[in-house]
Amino acid sequence: MAGIIDVPKARINCSMLLQHINQAVCFVGRVSKVHPSGKTFTAVDGEGKTVTVELNCCLEEELSGVVEVIGLVSNKGVLMAATYNLLREDRGTPFDLELYNEALKVIHDFPQHYPFEAAVSG
Repeated sequence: MAGIIDVPKARINCSMLLQHINQAVCFVGRVSKVHPSGKTFTAVDGEGKTVTVELNCCLEEELSGVVEVIGLVSNKGVLMAATYNLLREDRGTPFDLELYNEALKVIHDFPQHYPFEAAVSG
């Protein structure tokens, strides 16, 4: 699954998951709950919807705040993470997930100007 890092990925929110089954995607959300096993966590997007993220191995660090996940969407709408990145919010300005969600809508409404998804599906 590490090969998906090198391919173009659609940026999505939870409502777009089922449109991207078996495709490489990039998801940004706020961590809401980490499973005690450390192998899964849930994240909430800018619309307040939740996705389950499955990891290849157990977490080795505390996971909280905003996270960017790159992975594949399973048939069940679970995000199978190849990698994740914590987005630091310690500089006094919190990440605005609602504004990010609005940007996603623009990207998907005008794919001719933002060809990222076209490269993934075609």
